[in-house]
Amino acid sequence: MVYDLLKKLSDAHGLSGFEGNIKTIIRKELDGYVDEITEDRLGNLIAIKKGSDFSAMIASHMDEIGLMVQYIDDKGFIKFVGIGGWFNPTLHTQRVVLHGTKGPVPGVIGSKPPHVMTPEDRKKEIKMEDLFIDIGASSAEEAAGLGIEIGTPVTIEQELIKLANNRVTGKALDNRVGVLVLIETLRRMKTSMTIYAVFTVQEEIGLKGAKVSAFALNPDVAIATDVTIPGDHPGVSKKEASPEMGKGPVLVLASASGRGLLADNRLITWLRSAGDKMKIPYQLEVGDGGNTDASIINLVRDGIPSIPLSVPSRYIHSPVEVVDLKDVESTIDLLVEALKKKPKI
Repeated sequence: MVYDLLKKLSDAHGLSGFEGNIKTIIRKELDGYVDEITEDRLGNLIAIKKGSDFSAMIASHMDEIGLMVQYIDDKGFIKFVGIGGWFNPTLHTQRVVLHGTKGPVPGVIGSKPPHVMTPEDRKKEIKMEDLFIDIGASSAEEAAGLGIEIGTPVTIEQELIKLANNRVTGKALDNRVGVLVLIETLRRMKTSMTIYAVFTVQEEIGLKGAKVSAFALNPDVAIATDVTIPGDHPGVSKKEASPEMGKGPVLVLASASGRGLLADNRLITWLRSAGDKMKIPYQLEVGDGGNTDASIINLVRDGIPSIPLSVPSRYIHSPVEVVDLKDVESTIDLLVEALKKKPKI
């Protein structure tokens, strides 16, 4: 059941640059399903299914946004910086895990309580520099004794749970959903192509892993499995984000108004044909913001035809992201069907 694997992936911790826990899960889940698993010097995990000379790279980033310890004051309170794109109000009063040298340490993100705020204070935006982490320590020395130091990675503490209508909520669904899609595709697919399944690192801080791995592998085509924003809840209009949850995977035709990526038309046709043939529902999106690994893979060497294949996810870059498991299954189905036949490139 995809829920069980998604819970395992979502609940695990893997800040950009510290993706080791996720790699361990992926290696175990793919045991016996691929011909080879390697790791490059940047940390990308590359699972290879050997086939013909025609190769397809499917990239899915493992990392999640989080924090990093910047300073510990004399009373043991911890200041931090964001790693990846945060909307600061979502951090306020969250539980976190600090991954110290002596093991995980729980903490909470605190700030000045509203009871002692002036009316002017309450109107101000929440800034990251006004927040701090409380681990219960009473001094910097006590925090150090727990294994906390400058540079300690920090992630949100949140468990995946079920909602109504086959939907789930948890942290890091951007992009553990894409990781799950890639794992399940490798388990189910039958293809004559060589498949490079690349679980990339450091996507959230600049698409770094995808660039390095694509240069080394030089595939004929590439797909990035990720999530995208739906426009089906209050505060977002269909004009701003056309996808909806429950209506299938999203073929992203353009990201960042084309400044990020214009998907290759031949790959669009390839994926649409697979969906139409098997009556798998899918959606089309033209976005004016956001990028995926496909945006950088497309520009490597002399150009690699690329396209993002995404699952709609509400409230991304927050601790309470939401996806519909029917969309996850449909994304796997579409990718498995498409890989039966190589694209006309």
